[in-house]
Amino acid sequence: MRRITAAIAAITTVTALAGCGGGTATGNGGNKSPKTLTYWASNQGKSLDDDKQKLTPELQKFETQTGIHVKLEVVPWTDLLNRILAATSSGQGPDVLNIGNTWSASLQATGGLLPFDAATFAAIGGKDRFVPSALASTGAAGKDPAAVPIYSLAYGLYYNKKLFKAAGIANPPATWSELVTDGKKLTSGGKTGLAVEGANNSENIHHAFVFAKQHGADFFDAAGNPTFATPGTVAAVKQYVDFIASDKIAAAGDAEYAQNQSVADFAKGKAAMLLWQAAGVQLKERGMNPDDWGVAPVPVQTGAPGSGTGVNTMVAGINLAVFKNTQNRDGALKFVKFMTSDDEQKILNGKYGSLPSVSSAQQDPQFSNPELTVLKEGLAKSAAALPQVPKESQFEELVGTAMKDLFADAAAGRPVTTESVQKRLMKAQQQMQG
Repeated sequence: MRRITAAIAAITTVTALAGCGGGTATGNGGNKSPKTLTYWASNQGKSLDDDKQKLTPELQKFETQTGIHVKLEVVPWTDLLNRILAATSSGQGPDVLNIGNTWSASLQATGGLLPFDAATFAAIGGKDRFVPSALASTGAAGKDPAAVPIYSLAYGLYYNKKLFKAAGIANPPATWSELVTDGKKLTSGGKTGLAVEGANNSENIHHAFVFAKQHGADFFDAAGNPTFATPGTVAAVKQYVDFIASDKIAAAGDAEYAQNQSVADFAKGKAAMLLWQAAGVQLKERGMNPDDWGVAPVPVQTGAPGSGTGVNTMVAGINLAVFKNTQNRDGALKFVKFMTSDDEQKILNGKYGSLPSVSSAQQDPQFSNPELTVLKEGLAKSAAALPQVPKESQFEELVGTAMKDLFADAAAGRPVTTESVQKRLMKAQQQMQG
């Protein structure tokens, strides 16, 4: 298990970066040359190489326009948060970087990212260009944002039409009880009803958050204090882990998945359903016939407290930030302006199958296909943003790891009970408070 003591220390203490000098010109940091930028991109595609192939032509276009060369590194999600925290703690990092939008307030609290005040927004084309829901996940309320949105996402339920037809299921499930019932019918002959990623902390947290909302619970109170082990949060986590533990509609091996293996299983027909953010492009790239899959809204609860809230997705997305210690601030802002321009928003989000975070670009017809229409509808009507509180990234590490351990228990045949879930979540809360 990856220990997170350093991460917790970095995130809870606002680092005084102003006196740390600039970024470093060596391989792991910002560059002193005004004609060079270092960019940490997150793994959005089916592999790190896939991201490089998608991004490199756009970075070359930027270099042609500005004369500024961009050194690209694609960082896996499993490493990205700790890499960023280490950079903000040391004062040595990239010039520009992608961050998960749920981390915005936590990274904002370190002082390591450049605030987007009125003048900074003016330098990249203005604040009003961005979709309001995406802009809401860029930092704590009342403070200048720590980043700007670049890719907007929401969850959908992807289902294999052929497998559904063979099992005699006419429509995708609308409730979780229907999903479990359908999943059991679909689990046979080496195929499973659902693919999950039990070792992926981000996926664990996203689903736990939505399930908790549907159970009328939150992982933080109004003051930003952790409430990890309430009856509602315990029920939420148990319900998700039970897809392997007791429902047995997901494979035990899924407990070890952390790098999009669930998408691969769905694309190969090994799993009949998948909960994912804008999976269409990845499915096509993995050879799945577009006529063989559909997407529906994520299911909701039946008869559970809070199920009337209708929340079935978190406000997902990726933000673009500038490292505060960059010695090429002007070049970094030119890069942000380029990546969030209408043309690049259409190109980049078209490549990844996500939604532009710029309002005018989102109106392009390519973002009105059946899949993205479902996701846009979810963002507009049934999405909730994860708490923009300084301790949010600790929450993702601690509760995400607790869930990973519970999935490991399920895969090994050890019982996952209300008591064992409550114990894990209480331990995570105590670690947060300690």
